[in-house]
Amino acid sequence: MQIDIVEHEPPYRVGVIVGSLSRESVNRRLALALQRLAPPEFEFFEISYADLPLYNRDLDTDYPHAALDFKAAVRSADALLFVTPEYNRSIPGALKNAIDWGSRPWGQSAWTDKPTAVIGASPGQIGTAVGQQSLRSTLSFLNARQMTTPEAYIHFTPGLIEADGEVTVASTEEFLRMFMGKFLEYTARVLTVIPQA
Repeated sequence: MQIDIVEHEPPYRVGVIVGSLSRESVNRRLALALQRLAPPEFEFFEISYADLPLYNRDLDTDYPHAALDFKAAVRSADALLFVTPEYNRSIPGALKNAIDWGSRPWGQSAWTDKPTAVIGASPGQIGTAVGQQSLRSTLSFLNARQMTTPEAYIHFTPGLIEADGEVTVASTEEFLRMFMGKFLEYTARVLTVIPQA
């Protein structure tokens, strides 16, 4: 059996999905920091989902325009970076709603085979660990390709990341730079093994 290897050359377009709708979210600051510290082979764009209505199966046959745009944005990405808080030991409802829209109608999921990384920040000591596990469970069911290590649970303290994404603690900056370097390696591997349509 012959296997054709197709190498997808960089730059890689990374869709950034911030799990909080708040403009003041610490996870939005973390997303900016990750973009600043990422390798130059990545190009970033945010995938917004603020305008999505609540998912309703009755709309599967007449998809709202906002949902079609959202799915098109997900599909246009070479890889996806989820940067999310933890709400009540799970993920924010708006993020789950967006994921549901992206997965429907049945058999037309936009998440399939996308290289993904998951990270989050929280003032709490466990730094979104439980919420990330909830997100990972959903992404696994949707057959997204998840980078499983390194795990990244950021304990957000005042002043850790400035509003423009500058990281003020050298050890955190080094870790986040390493995280994005690993995500580049992972993205390249997935796109070589599973060429995107």
